[in-house]
Amino acid sequence: MAKYILSRLLEVLAAVFGLVTIIFLVSRLLGDPVSLLLPQGASAADMQALREQLGLQRPLLEQYLRFLGHALSGDFGQSFFYQHSALAIVLERMPATLTLAALSALVGILAGCLAGLVAALYRNSVWEFMVLTLAMLGQATPAFWLAIMLILVFCVDLGWLPTGGTGGALHLVLPTAVMSIFVAANITRLFRSSLLDVMSEDYIRTAHAKGLPARTIMTWHLARNAMLPVVTMSGLLVGEMLGGSVVVETIFSWPGVGRLIVEAVANRDFPVIQAGVMVVSCLFLLVSLGVDVLYSLLDPRVRQT
Repeated sequence: MAKYILSRLLEVLAAVFGLVTIIFLVSRLLGDPVSLLLPQGASAADMQALREQLGLQRPLLEQYLRFLGHALSGDFGQSFFYQHSALAIVLERMPATLTLAALSALVGILAGCLAGLVAALYRNSVWEFMVLTLAMLGQATPAFWLAIMLILVFCVDLGWLPTGGTGGALHLVLPTAVMSIFVAANITRLFRSSLLDVMSEDYIRTAHAKGLPARTIMTWHLARNAMLPVVTMSGLLVGEMLGGSVVVETIFSWPGVGRLIVEAVANRDFPVIQAGVMVVSCLFLLVSLGVDVLYSLLDPRVRQT
């Protein structure tokens, strides 16, 4: 087990190094931030002086090596616009993103597993048809359209919920609903298919022939093996929500990292972009590592690969 975890950690470190390089190169493709930082009509001398102050006049390779050395120690520099540590700004926004992602994942996974179980147990019935239809709609509906429709219905027409921002549990309802619907739709179809595959296995028929209680068969034989692909999918979806909640955070004015990165891209704030993408990417890699470890606990054969 220790060898398996060590090999996965080495893969994570290699991925982090690749991410550092990609983040640096992509951020430099956004253009020169000096024109946005100075007032319109600034002289060429003022622009050159600011470039020297920010270190943007150095050769690209030198900028990369300096960035790499500081990034390894957790220093992504000062934000061009906020004049504060870029990493501190990102970490200040991280709790909002983590709260939204964790709650959405919990609601989506539980709802998806329940719906998938209903569809598998009541196969070829109206219940299965309804569940699969809703799951298909959940996968096909764009998040921005669903968010706008929910705002129109529950905020504008009914006045039950706030349109956005933070301040209480009610502010979480609509963003969580938008993000969890996509998760639930994916988990529903995957869990149903996995359950149907496991139900046809010989050891399930053997368990029934041995007279084992239905609860024991469902818990230790059916659900445990059917959850293996769900664990993998859940990890990918959680990672996607950490970095892909930009649309939801923007529409609902949620002060998370996704919205911060969009603002930083518009402002060409390189340090904030680099710090934000790096933190989100590292969290995604840690979630993937946790999924690999959990998968190996559920299926010991994985540790031998």
